Amino acid sequence: MAPVNRRDFLKNSGLATLPLLVANPVLAMGTGHKRSPTATQAVKFLGDGEMFEPADYLNILQQATIVRDSYGAGGSVEALEKKFVEITGKEKAVFMPSGTMANQLAIAVLSGENSKVFVQDTSHVYRDEADAAQTVYQKRLMPLAKDEPFFTAQQLQAAVEAIPAEEVFKTGVGAVSIENPVRRSNGRMVPVEELRKISTYCRANNIKLHLDGARIYLAAAWSGISVKEYASLFDTIYISLYKYFGAAGGAVLCGDKAVIDKMPHLIKVHGGNMYGNWTNAAMALHRLEGFETRMKNTVQKANELFDALNKIPGITIKALPGGTNMYSFALSPKIEITKLRDALNTNYNIRIGRVNEKNEGFLSVNETLLYQDNNYIINAFKKSMG
Repeated sequence: MAPVNRRDFLKNSGLATLPLLVANPVLAMGTGHKRSPTATQAVKFLGDGEMFEPADYLNILQQATIVRDSYGAGGSVEALEKKFVEITGKEKAVFMPSGTMANQLAIAVLSGENSKVFVQDTSHVYRDEADAAQTVYQKRLMPLAKDEPFFTAQQLQAAVEAIPAEEVFKTGVGAVSIENPVRRSNGRMVPVEELRKISTYCRANNIKLHLDGARIYLAAAWSGISVKEYASLFDTIYISLYKYFGAAGGAVLCGDKAVIDKMPHLIKVHGGNMYGNWTNAAMALHRLEGFETRMKNTVQKANELFDALNKIPGITIKALPGGTNMYSFALSPKIEITKLRDALNTNYNIRIGRVNEKNEGFLSVNETLLYQDNNYIINAFKKSMG
């Protein structure tokens, strides 16, 4: 099918009644174009990326090349899958409606008839996916490293070797799932050296390895390790389309052809085979252009900004050990956070989150930091604290 004419997109889609915004130069940053931001765009120290309002979303789609898919086949979906094959170095990729489905289907297929799956105690798979592995896929999740962001290869080996002595029935270890970075641990990463050891151990013992890489681009930006290198250590990898690419939903699962070829049928069986997926695929594909460069610039800009903000009396900002885009943020007890937050938002269009009773919280860094010059942000903090 031919690409959608961007000028006719709203009219042909039946959405012409929505207000059409004049093209925003800041939103165009998502295309990789070098344009200057305006003072009306918010800098958000919240979340992993820009979450667009409906009208903005539609404006950006008009800048994208859009080709309809049919139940996930062809069009922008196929183009996105090919792009992620290139990015991850895997044989094949498949669009998924959600990250939970991507994680669960990957684990189910990789583990085969073996029921045991080792996971981080703090992982999304273990804590946030409604016990799907147990209730739907008959897998038994075995958590390691209580309350820690990661387990070591030595801990994994010890747990595997202890199974014969501790359990009566030999149902077998089917897979290991690792989330990196770990959101429940404030975005901390698994050290790449440890990942390499775990990968070596799993391959030597014929244990399949899955990466919940929903936020792997954050790990790549803050560690300097490419997405492809991370992916090379695993049999499968899932990457989110909405956490920082701006899509309204969706995920991509990448891996060997033999594994990915099983997914379309399983997606259908579990009710995830939607008729049209092109809006999410086209948005993610469009904003992938230049994203790694933007994230690299974001990290550099954040380091320079926080060095300057730390010179302001009453503000302390620190990177977390092994952290990515979440920084600890502490204010002097004399500073009223409500007044500071309201002043930054109202006068400078800068958003920060809440703090606890000790005036401590977090600042999350994302590409909205590129919307304004550091001097503008520094001045905003100084005046808002005054």
